[in-house]
Amino acid sequence: QVHLAESGGGLVQPGGSLRLSCAASGRIFSINAMGWYRQIPGEERELVAAIRGGSTDYADSVKGRFTISRDNSKTTVYLQMNSLKPEDTAVYYCNVVLISTSGTGIYWGQGTQVTVSS
Repeated sequence: QVHLAESGGGLVQPGGSLRLSCAASGRIFSINAMGWYRQIPGEERELVAAIRGGSTDYADSVKGRFTISRDNSKTTVYLQMNSLKPEDTAVYYCNVVLISTSGTGIYWGQGTQVTVSS
């Protein structure tokens, strides 16, 4: 069994900051990639940022404002979000590609609401 635990969402004013966390636990052999997606009701889920090894990738809309990182154990991924805008409002989902006792799989967190509003 693999479990992803997200935290860190909430309400923030435009220009503010939030930090999301996602911790993976369970019978994990290795983690290939970790990332964050977001979704607005009625729209498709979109990639926000991803990290694989030492490489990172960002959506154009968040470049220069968001930073993705991992802890030393490589099982927790963070998304530091600065200079937040109302259009960043969405449910944010953690995504992990890993190898466990069940083989290679893609896992999703439960989602955390981020609301940017004055």
